[in-house]
Amino acid sequence: MERFCISIPKELLQRLDDMLTEKGYSSRSEFIRDLIREKLVEKKWEEEGEVFGVMVLVYDHHTKGVTDKLIQIQHMERIKVISSLHIHISHHDCLEVIVMRGKGDEIQRLANHMESLRGVKFSKLIRAAYLEA
Repeated sequence: MERFCISIPKELLQRLDDMLTEKGYSSRSEFIRDLIREKLVEKKWEEEGEVFGVMVLVYDHHTKGVTDKLIQIQHMERIKVISSLHIHISHHDCLEVIVMRGKGDEIQRLANHMESLRGVKFSKLIRAAYLEA
């Protein structure tokens, strides 16, 4: 481990400490490491390398064609759908979790396509990447 010092205004440090407590971190160091990892994942998504995306969707499966369109989109080339989980949450609504692997811009395009479908009530793309450090 390497150590380094930073200087930040007292008010900003207080807000940082409040977040640490709220999220249950045991130290500032661990929280700062997580913030750095988060930024590194964002950077990796901007580059050309392989990344992962987890798409969470809630949709009304009674909406004409939405289920077929979602399946079609998942079979698009260049993006590898690693896994999907389908849960019936009500008579009309389903929750689907789709794990994808590929280039960030292609995953984002696919996610945009899915979230814009008629019948989709909620969508969220979670960006992830493998980091060596």
